[in-house]
Amino acid sequence: MPLRYILKQLVLPPGGLLLLLLVGWWLRRRSPRVAAACFVLGFAGLWLLSLPITVEWAARALEREPALAEVEWAGLAQRADAIVVLGSGREKDDPAWGGDQPSALAVERLRYAARLAKVSGLPVLTSGGLHYGQPPSEAALMAQVLARDFGVTVRWQEGLSRTTWENASYSADMLREAGIKRVVLVTQAGHMPRSRWSFERVGFTVIPAPVGFLGVPNARPLGGWLPESKAVWQSGMLLNEAVGLLAYPLVYR
Repeated sequence: MPLRYILKQLVLPPGGLLLLLLVGWWLRRRSPRVAAACFVLGFAGLWLLSLPITVEWAARALEREPALAEVEWAGLAQRADAIVVLGSGREKDDPAWGGDQPSALAVERLRYAARLAKVSGLPVLTSGGLHYGQPPSEAALMAQVLARDFGVTVRWQEGLSRTTWENASYSADMLREAGIKRVVLVTQAGHMPRSRWSFERVGFTVIPAPVGFLGVPNARPLGGWLPESKAVWQSGMLLNEAVGLLAYPLVYR
C-alpha cells in the first residue's frame, strides 16, 4: 500500500509535473532543448490543471451518470435491496472531534446516502478499509457518523478494502450472504463509472446515485480561467479516475 501510494503521488499532478520541472533543471546544461521542453510542459501542465474551467470540462467527460431524481427516491425500495456508500479517506486525529473523521468527500456521500435511506427504508452498507493501516476503518467511521449525525443505523460494515475493486468484491462477499443482488451505489459523480463497472463485474445490478458533480458551471471570475489551488487537487482526482477507467478492464478481467 505505501509503495502504491508513493507511485500514485509521483505520477499524478502536481507530483508528475514537478518531477518534469526537476528533470528540466537537471538537463539544463546537458541537453538544453530537452530541458526547455520539460520546463514548458511542466509549467503549461500546472497552469492548465490549476484552471477551474479545465476541471469543469474534464468532469463533463467523466460524469456519465445523471443525478438520481428526487421523485425516484421513494421507489428505490422496489428497485434495489440495499444502499452501498463508498469511503473516500479519513482525516487523522481531528482535535475538534477528538479522533479520526471521514473526509469531506466521504461526508458528502454520507449525507446523500442518509437521505436516500430515510426516504426509501433500504438498509445501508459502508465500505472502506484501514486508510492509515490501523483502526478504525473508514467503514466504521462512516457508520458512526451516519448513526450519530444522521440517525441512520448501518447494517453492514465492509472494513478491509483499499481500492474501488476491493470495495466491490468485499462488499459482494458480505451482501451475497443476505441475498442482496441490487444496490444503490453512492459515490462521487466522477468516481461512479469505475465504481459501477466494478460492482457490476462482481455480479450486482447497480442503480447509480452520484453526488459532488464538478462538470457544472464553475461560477468563478472570468469563467474559471484564473488559476486556483483547489482546481489542481480536483484535476488530480479526475485524472486518477480517467486512468482507472482505462486500467481496471485490463487488470480485473
